[in-house]
Amino acid sequence: MAMRYWLMKSEPNVFSIEDLKKSKVSPWDGVRNYQARNYMRDQMKLGDLAFFYHSNANPSGIAGIAKVIREGYPDHTAFDPKNIHYDPKSDLKKPTWFMVDVEFVKAARSLITLERLKEISELKEMLLLRHGRLSVQPVTAKQWKIIKKLPEWR
Repeated sequence: MAMRYWLMKSEPNVFSIEDLKKSKVSPWDGVRNYQARNYMRDQMKLGDLAFFYHSNANPSGIAGIAKVIREGYPDHTAFDPKNIHYDPKSDLKKPTWFMVDVEFVKAARSLITLERLKEISELKEMLLLRHGRLSVQPVTAKQWKIIKKLPEWR
């Protein structure tokens, strides 16, 4: 199966590319959107790459790259009443929420801002630019190559 590419959003004040760099590996937990959950549960595979996107930041943008090192499994934070991501409707026997584990690959030399991405006409169909709120979303191989060629990576 061909490698897939993704974009995964995190607020940098909660978990940033620098945090991932320090920890090297992290679960991508707390996702509470069904479409994003479906991507993680059903489509993300070992070795897939993801742009690590800093959201709700000034400015927002792609800050680095992570690699999927564990495929979708139940998100334990949904079962912990003390966790901010607790979901009282979650059932241990039939989990609602899933997560993947990611590993730090690379930080961008400088943030590739949302405004910068919008300026690139070949990216106009990118899901991020059409339905920006989804926290985990696919990126096409063509979009990945275009973004990876930007000078912010060198």
